[in-house]
Formats: sequence, structure tokens, C-alpha cells
Amino acid sequence: MAAILLGVAAFGSLAQEQSDQVALSAGGVSYVSGGVGTASIDRLDSLAADFNLKLVFALKAGDYVSGVKVTISDAVGKTLLDTTSQGPWLLARLPAGNYQIVASFAGNAERRTVTIGSEKLRTVDFRWASQAPR
Repeated sequence: MAAILLGVAAFGSLAQEQSDQVALSAGGVSYVSGGVGTASIDRLDSLAADFNLKLVFALKAGDYVSGVKVTISDAVGKTLLDTTSQGPWLLARLPAGNYQIVASFAGNAERRTVTIGSEKLRTVDFRWASQAPR
């Protein structure tokens, strides 16, 4: 039984690592999320040059958070991306333009309006007061 549990834990870790390594696509937007652990952070850092938007999710106290629901809409309100982050970082490649980003964590939504250029990486931080009550 212990061997099975160990195998499941190892597979879960591998699945998380693989999700950091492959850019996904939705609504014409390429994106990848992760950043849990040093290897994942290093991998996302190596991919950052291929993206023009980086979202960072944390508590105001400084702790990073994951499982953040992210919606990115264009200037006319069309939803281009609707996903849940697999870590405290989400990288995306968007066409140059203006976007509304909504990031929700522990029942609290934070909104940002951003202008994205075609090449330079734009970093947008989202910070929440605290985690959900336990």
C-alpha cells in the first residue's frame, strides 16, 4: 500500500512539473502557470522570454498562493482566457492591446486594467489580505 501511495505522490509531482513545461492555448492565448518549487520557478524563468504578460499571486504578508481563478478579457469584453493557476505565476502571450484581468482567490476578486505591448514582459502583481478562513 505504501508503494502505491508513494507512486501516486511521485506521479502528482511529475504531472505538476510537466504542466509547468508546456504552454497551453485557450481563446488564441498561449499560457503556462506554476512556480511551486525551485525547479518550477527556474523552468518558468527560462520560458518568460516567450511571453509578454506575467501575473504573480501572493498574500500581502508575502506568501505566494496558487489555485487562483484568472479571467482575461479584451477591450470589448470578450473573454480570452478563463483558467485556474497551478502556482503563483502565470505567463501569457497576448496580442498588443488593452485587457481587463480578474484574479480571484479565497472568494476575493482583484481587477486590473493593463496595456500589453507586443514584446516586453509586463508583470502584474495581485495581493490578497489573507487566505480563506479554515
